[in-house]
Amino acid sequence: MQLKRLGIMQRLLRKVPVYLKCLNKNKQKIGVRFISSSIPEDRVIFSGIQPTGVPHIGNYLGAIKYWVSLQQEPGKIFYSIVDLHSITIPRERDSLHCHILDMTACLLACGIDPEHSVLFQQSDIPEHTLLSWAIGCVVPVNRLKILPQWQERMKQSKDGGHIGTFTYPVLQSADILLYKATHIPVGEDQLIHINLTNELAQVMNRRLLKPFFPRVHSISTSTSTRIRNLRDPSVKMSKSAYSEQTRIELTDSDDHIWRKIRRSVTDCTSEIAYDPENRPGVSNLIEIHCGFSNLTPDEVCADAKGLDTGQYKRVVADAVITVLAPLRQRFHRLRNDEGHLRSVLKNGADRAREVAVANWECVRRLLGLCA
Repeated sequence: MQLKRLGIMQRLLRKVPVYLKCLNKNKQKIGVRFISSSIPEDRVIFSGIQPTGVPHIGNYLGAIKYWVSLQQEPGKIFYSIVDLHSITIPRERDSLHCHILDMTACLLACGIDPEHSVLFQQSDIPEHTLLSWAIGCVVPVNRLKILPQWQERMKQSKDGGHIGTFTYPVLQSADILLYKATHIPVGEDQLIHINLTNELAQVMNRRLLKPFFPRVHSISTSTSTRIRNLRDPSVKMSKSAYSEQTRIELTDSDDHIWRKIRRSVTDCTSEIAYDPENRPGVSNLIEIHCGFSNLTPDEVCADAKGLDTGQYKRVVADAVITVLAPLRQRFHRLRNDEGHLRSVLKNGADRAREVAVANWECVRRLLGLCA
């Protein structure tokens, strides 16, 4: 058994360079996702992440890991810590400040490079809210009311909801359009927001009497975009879950990672097989394993042949620890230098501001707001 486990780890370690690209004729393989090699040089990518503190592995595999790989491709990239979005839920001032720096350190530790990407804090660029107001003046109220996100919030709200929550999608569209982004890395559950952004862009272009805002295209993230709750695989992994045992955070210790995976919910069948519908717990572990090793589900199941779920959990934990241990060290080193983190955000804001101000001034002129 030890020899079998050693063989699996040796194979995993050969694939640890997560962002290694293997050329295959006219296609590139990043993890398990294929993209066309003919990427336009003028592509503009925008994506944002809320400052909820240290991200969990669902955030990492579903977004951050892919963000890092995009830096190796042509085009401009804007990554924003969307703090204005985060205050739709009340937060303590000191806690929010700490979470912004935590998220900045995590993104840098994961491989976001300020030399290749514009990393900035949303609220440092007031043009986000200016453009959001302009868009909000042309979008019908009934269009926002039918959005699933608002309807879900209304079910949970006792006071009818807040304006910030209602207009959240408008600000989200403004975030994208302000930089005239052409491509957005999203999972399937976010495609509705891309469709809304394109709809609002068309409305604004008619108002501006010219095709100022380009059409936005989604670029799919890896297959590991829906990592599930470790204790309840019927729902996705989330920071808002009731217990820390439901998720693995990027800064968890090796012992905590192993303990959380060991206690994860599986089933009574010992064989390792990928079957998300009938065996969601084991399939979730396989997804995690794939995301941290660049193996496919078939490869993982072949390697795990003969292991029961208890033994396989140890293999998954080793795969996660192999990647997260050095990342955790980089995070702590970066987090201890708050001056550097603030400098990164300031420099990013300066670069983002150049684009944001220029584009907003064009919109302002086309709307007739310039005296």
